[in-house]
Amino acid sequence: MESKDNIEAVRKFLNSSLETSKTISSALDESGSRLKLLNQRFLSMQASLRPISMQNLPFSDVEHGLDSVLCSVSAVHKVFQCVNQLEHSLSADASSDLFTYVSNTKKLEEAMKLLTDNCKLATSWLKSVFEFLQNKTTISTNEVYLLNIKKSFRILQELQAIEDDARLEGGILSIALDKLEIAFHKLLMENSMPLPLVSLTSQIDQQNNVTEQGLKFPSSLTAKLQVIAERLNANNRLDKCQTMYVEVRGTNARRSLKTLDLSYLETSTSEFEVSHGMENCIDQWGNHLELVVKKLLEVEYTLCTNVFEKIGSKAWISCVAKIAIESRIFSFIKFGKVVTEKKNDPFKLLNLLSMFKVLNGLRLKFNQLFRGEACEEIRIVTKDLITKVVNGASEIFLQLSEQVKLQRPTCPPSDGTVPKLVSFVTDYCNKLLSDEYKPHLNKVLEIYLSWKNELYEEGIFVTQIYSIIREVAVNLDNWSKAYEDINMSYFFMMNNHCHFYNLKGTLVGIMMGDSWLKAHDQYKEYYATLYLKNTWVNLQNILVVSSSMTCQDLAKRINAFILAFDERYKKQCNLIIYDEILRESVCKHLVEGIIPIYKVYLKNYILALESDDAMVDNKSIKYTSQSLENRIWSLFQPKLRKHGDSIKHKDLISKIKEVSHQFRLTLVGL
Repeated sequence: MESKDNIEAVRKFLNSSLETSKTISSALDESGSRLKLLNQRFLSMQASLRPISMQNLPFSDVEHGLDSVLCSVSAVHKVFQCVNQLEHSLSADASSDLFTYVSNTKKLEEAMKLLTDNCKLATSWLKSVFEFLQNKTTISTNEVYLLNIKKSFRILQELQAIEDDARLEGGILSIALDKLEIAFHKLLMENSMPLPLVSLTSQIDQQNNVTEQGLKFPSSLTAKLQVIAERLNANNRLDKCQTMYVEVRGTNARRSLKTLDLSYLETSTSEFEVSHGMENCIDQWGNHLELVVKKLLEVEYTLCTNVFEKIGSKAWISCVAKIAIESRIFSFIKFGKVVTEKKNDPFKLLNLLSMFKVLNGLRLKFNQLFRGEACEEIRIVTKDLITKVVNGASEIFLQLSEQVKLQRPTCPPSDGTVPKLVSFVTDYCNKLLSDEYKPHLNKVLEIYLSWKNELYEEGIFVTQIYSIIREVAVNLDNWSKAYEDINMSYFFMMNNHCHFYNLKGTLVGIMMGDSWLKAHDQYKEYYATLYLKNTWVNLQNILVVSSSMTCQDLAKRINAFILAFDERYKKQCNLIIYDEILRESVCKHLVEGIIPIYKVYLKNYILALESDDAMVDNKSIKYTSQSLENRIWSLFQPKLRKHGDSIKHKDLISKIKEVSHQFRLTLVGL
């Protein structure tokens, strides 16, 4: 079967060659008469000049000139024959045998150049002969010679004009170059296919797989495009060649981008201010920009360098720049600037760091792809974006401790819980210390300080985090003094020291150290003791056991205790301890301090009822020991809210988003 296929291929090739030969033969027949006429004119010119050189006349000085004229005319004749042969070969379709066609085009250019040069040389020598004969007025035969020379002048001028005529619209060389342009465009169109970028979102690093999917031109195609581009460039048609290339590949890039949803790129700053979708948009922006640069533009860069390699870097850099613009590179940069123009808030810092991570990761690719004068505008807008990102992120971070300090005049939570700002700041610092943000923030600070000619030190980042936490601690001390009820102050400090102690194992806790955590644990226990002692312990004094107490006395004492308990419960029931361990510990202390004594009272009261004729109604006792214990365990519980069919604690992220607006106002105020 393989042999049969080879025979069939050879047959098709021979048929094609036969058709090409017929076409060339036909073209040769059509121009045969023209060649015959020109040959006759050459022979006539040679015949008219030859007698002059043979005359035994007293102008031996012109002998050398006549020989030179004859040599030049002979060369013109031979070159003209070659030109005619090449003209016929170029009447065929360029795509039938592209390399041969390009080679013949180049040969025709060279032959026409040689024809022009020889005509100029022959004309120069002939001019000298003409001037000499004009001065020899005594020779009667000069007039005949002069007429022949003038005739030769006209023939040479006609031949000299062939090159210019061939390059004019409709000329043989112009038509040949038009055919090459058509072939160039056709090859590009046939081998350009859009890249399904959306399906490659999770394959950023698999560049080799991408090129194998049809984007990389095969070497045979690249060679064809190269030789055409070289030929067009040699004939001052590079601009048109580049225009075609950018048109086809740029259109292909736009078709590739249509597989992505890039509508977010048109979002304005004002729209971002009223929405909470910026984080998602930035994530998309980062993924899509990496796709465009690593999967689309890097391939286009490679193709451009291969096609225009022998012409020079300016040629392919210009194409890369224009294709990048078609790939909406400016839209991606514009979106980044929209983010930098958003009002300052802590989330903006995270947004800017996410953007910096992407831009810094693509830095080497940008430097590789966007070189040269043609890409200057892309470099300028990219540098401007990076400057805004670095300056914006650094300024927000370096102001954070001051912003925490500016929150000092605000009021603490009425229920004694951890302020949202405290939760926000500690969670925020944990984010900044994470591998997701810390390396990039350090790099941002290093760049920022270098621009200001200031020394960057490794400790700058950690020092700022320490400063932020220190300001939070000072805020807590000030807020605790804002409570009119000293017990609320104790409760508030107990909750917050517990919050800081619970940072153990987190990045902030590790950074602050064990001694710092231990101190907060001790303060937590200290304020818990003060709270319990001042709020609940005096309840025990009501339940004093005495052997002389009657049933009525016991009932009154129990009811007094219950009244006091309910009063305290009413005041304390709105207080919240979000930390489950601390909440259980406080409730356990209350249960252990109250329930055993209350059980004794109930037992004595029941015994008294059995022996007392008055028979006080036991319904007057509101709580059994178990119901009272349940009542205590119900204290300090977080408020729950329904969410669909489930009940959840309020999400910390929601708290952060609520407090970020307040935090933003002070950042903007600077």
